[in-house]
Amino acid sequence: MTALVAALSEGQIAFMVAIIVGVLFITLLTVSLFRTRRGSSGTALWEGPEDAPKMVSAERAGASKAAPLSRRDFFRRSLVTSLLVFGAEFGGASIAFLWPNLKGGFGSTINAGSVNDIEQQIQQTSQPFYYGAGRFYVVPYNGSGADDATGVDYYSEGYLVKGVPLMALYQRCVHLGCRVPYCQTSQWFECPCHGSKYNKAGEYELGPAPTGLQRFPITVDASNNLLVDTSTLNPGPPRGTNTIHEPPQGPFCVGV
Repeated sequence: MTALVAALSEGQIAFMVAIIVGVLFITLLTVSLFRTRRGSSGTALWEGPEDAPKMVSAERAGASKAAPLSRRDFFRRSLVTSLLVFGAEFGGASIAFLWPNLKGGFGSTINAGSVNDIEQQIQQTSQPFYYGAGRFYVVPYNGSGADDATGVDYYSEGYLVKGVPLMALYQRCVHLGCRVPYCQTSQWFECPCHGSKYNKAGEYELGPAPTGLQRFPITVDASNNLLVDTSTLNPGPPRGTNTIHEPPQGPFCVGV
């Protein structure tokens, strides 16, 4: 549900930006056309039939020689053109940045690679497998899946795949959204912004964070590739959940 709300909010923001740019474009275009039409209609008015010969001669003279563009009209048209160009560029860039990437990037189901390769890399580096385009960590998980204190299973809804001891954690801190790096010495996730700390399974340990790290559902295809669904973001387990019981393995990277 949280992932759906986040996805909708990004889509709504992009839609609102597009609407604002469209309204601005239409408004400026309407104003420009209205002023041009009003100026042209003003030159075509006369007070009575006796002025008709004068208007005909004036029209002929105008046809033979176009009226020069005034400095005020030049600056007005330049300003309108600049605003339209800026609005189009800004709107396009905003929509491209905010709109979910549905072609293998964040917001779609991502093939993170072979399960065997991921496990091997985690074992060799002693740190989680990081997939930048998907904004997630793949971490090893050998816990029970259930909190010992409450008996509640927080890992049953797509967090884990039977026989695959891996889990995908969202990189963003649940406190204020900073990216949470992994500390090699403590073997915990430590937020550099306000000091929130999570164990290797992303469960809350210290700091102002209200819950553990959020998680993405995972599946494994027929070729034993790990598929991470970044369009669905599940909430992290609440404070007090500890299913792996692993204290810090060394000094913290971020002070307590």
